[in-house]
Amino acid sequence: MLHVDLDQFIAAVEVARRPELRGRPVVVGGTGDPTARGVVSTASYEARAYGIHSGMPLRVAARRCPEAVFLPVDAPAYREVSERFVDALRRFPVVVEVLGWDEAFVGADTDDPEALAAGIRAAVREATGLGCSVGIGDNRLRAKLATGFAKPTAPGGGAAGHCFRLTRENWAAVMGGLPTSALWGIGGKTARKLAATGIGTVGQLAAADPARLAERFGPTMGPWFRALALGAGDAEVTAAPHVARSHSRESTFQHDLVDRAEIGRQVAELAGRVARDVADEGRPAVRVTVKVRFAPFLTHTHGLTLPAPTGDPGEITRAALTLLERFDLDRPVRLLGVRAEFADQGASDPP
Repeated sequence: MLHVDLDQFIAAVEVARRPELRGRPVVVGGTGDPTARGVVSTASYEARAYGIHSGMPLRVAARRCPEAVFLPVDAPAYREVSERFVDALRRFPVVVEVLGWDEAFVGADTDDPEALAAGIRAAVREATGLGCSVGIGDNRLRAKLATGFAKPTAPGGGAAGHCFRLTRENWAAVMGGLPTSALWGIGGKTARKLAATGIGTVGQLAAADPARLAERFGPTMGPWFRALALGAGDAEVTAAPHVARSHSRESTFQHDLVDRAEIGRQVAELAGRVARDVADEGRPAVRVTVKVRFAPFLTHTHGLTLPAPTGDPGEITRAALTLLERFDLDRPVRLLGVRAEFADQGASDPP
C-alpha cells in the first residue's frame, strides 16, 4: 500500500504559475490581503520556516514574515491540477483511493514498491509539474505516516528519493520514541491527556495496560489508541468514489457583527448555500450544526438532529436559525458557519 501526497500543494501550484516566486516565502489564503480577516490555506516550505501554518490568521502570518508573498485562493486552478494528479495515478495497474485534492492511497501487487513509487513520482511530475512524496506501508496507518518521513521537511531533509517504507518490521524502531501526537488519529489535546497519565511516547502507549486505557479514555477509544501505537490499521484500498459526510459554509467578516438581526440574516444566507450543496449531493441531511466565533477567537457550536432526513432549504434554514437562538450573542461575532451532515455511510473508525 502506498500513500501519495503532493508537496506543499496549493503553494506549489502558485509557484508553478509564477516561477519568480520560487524560493520565496509564499502564503495562500482568503483574498490574499494580509490586512484583511482570513486564514492561511497553505504556506510554502520557506514560509513554514517562520512558523506559518494552515489555519493561522493572515495577520499573524504577516507579522511573522512581513516579506512573505500573499496570494488569494484560486480553487478552480487547484482542482484542475488535482484532476491531472489523479489521472496520472490511474495510468498505473493499481487501485486508487482519492483522499482529497492532493493525496491518495494506492493499492498494488508488486515485489518492488520503491520502483513503483519512483514511477509514480515521475508520472506525477510530468502531468502536473509538481513533486510528491510517497509512503509505503503494509496498512493505511503505516503508509500515511511513512509519507511524513519522505517529505522534504522531515528530519534530515526527507528520505532519499522522497520515499519511505514503514511496516511491521521497522515500526517500533522508527516510531517507538516519538511523541504520541505523531500518530495519525491522536491530536495535541489527546496527547496531553495521555502525557498526564505518564504516557508520552508511542512505545509507552503500545506497552500500556489496555484496562487502564479503557478506564481513562473509555472502552472504545482507550484500546483504539493502543492499537494505533502498535501500528494497526486497515489494509484495504478501495476505488469507490469519495462520499462526503457533510457540507458546510463559513463567512469571516471584515467587521465584527453586533446586530442580532444581521447575524440572523447571515446565518440564513449560509444555510441557503448549504441547502444548495445538499441538493447537488442528492442526499438528504440528517443533522445541522451552527458555529459562531466571537471576537477575538472564542468558538462555540450547537447542533441538532433533524426530525426526518431532508433536503428542503426551508427546513435546513429553520434548523440553523433555531440553533442560533441557543447562543448568547453578548459579544461581537467575527465568523459564522453552518454545516449539514448526512447519514453515516458505515465508516468503521471509532468516533
